[in-house]
Amino acid sequence: MSASAPAAKAPSRTGLTHGRAVWLMVAVTLMWATAGVVTRHLEHARSFEITFWRSFFTFAALIVILPAWQGRAVFGSIRSGGRALWISGVCWGVMFTAFMVALTLTSVANVLVTMALGPLLTALAARVFIGHRLPLRTWLAIVVAGIGIGWMYGTQLGHGDQGVLAGTLVALCVPLAGACNWTVVQHAHGKGHDVDLVPSVLIGAALCSLFTLPLAWPFQANAHDVGLLAFLGVFQLAIPCVLSVLCARVLKAPEVALLALLEIIFGIAFAWLGAGEEPAPSVLAGGAMVIGALVFNEWLGLRGRRAAAAVAVPGPH
Repeated sequence: MSASAPAAKAPSRTGLTHGRAVWLMVAVTLMWATAGVVTRHLEHARSFEITFWRSFFTFAALIVILPAWQGRAVFGSIRSGGRALWISGVCWGVMFTAFMVALTLTSVANVLVTMALGPLLTALAARVFIGHRLPLRTWLAIVVAGIGIGWMYGTQLGHGDQGVLAGTLVALCVPLAGACNWTVVQHAHGKGHDVDLVPSVLIGAALCSLFTLPLAWPFQANAHDVGLLAFLGVFQLAIPCVLSVLCARVLKAPEVALLALLEIIFGIAFAWLGAGEEPAPSVLAGGAMVIGALVFNEWLGLRGRRAAAAVAVPGPH
């Protein structure tokens, strides 16, 4: 046990211990992972209509959750949040739109594995735009993940599946927007202006709803579809979003990144077991390379931080 372990177990201001935060984050990934399998059970809703209803119900849920959690002053903070908050909101809107549209174009496994590139694209964005230096392990992880993605999609395109390419390009907008979001938030933090991510999610849901509304018209969803999409908006996105912010106040960034990878495993398993969507062997092989590279990179980073903390803490005299 490292020297920092006792401090990590102490309850935070949220009342969460480290262990409870870990299990809560696992529950969050389970909720996130329901998007694919639920989407596969829709009857009439398609493409942008799916995106509209999910974002609409996310917005409606957060309108209730935010003032109950942070008080009515949260709306004032949104109005005075500045450019960084609104840019972050736009990034969330892009992620919401691209994710659901991609699910209608390609398999759940393809979308989730493509999204797994997020931490590595974020590291590259930090290197280019903020000047963060990347350790060798991260460069190696980027190369291995790139090979995995190339293998996964190259094999499928070799069989003439052009829909995979369109779905991939749309899904790739999710980690790209995520990297932009993180870079903007970190840049603002460096200048002394912290961005509250939950209100920015509210902005993103509102922008996504407004953008997709004309594209979704005329509505085709029946009551069954609207019910499922309401579930996604509230329980797959709004609630886990708030819970993940609470977890991030207790867990270290590499821990959150590692636990978030469970969404890929859970999401593929749910779609396989709940909708009969069996992932292609090339997706499993390429996805294993991507996830393996991410796990190895984050695990080494976490171990290095713990070792540095152990050295920094004076021993007993």
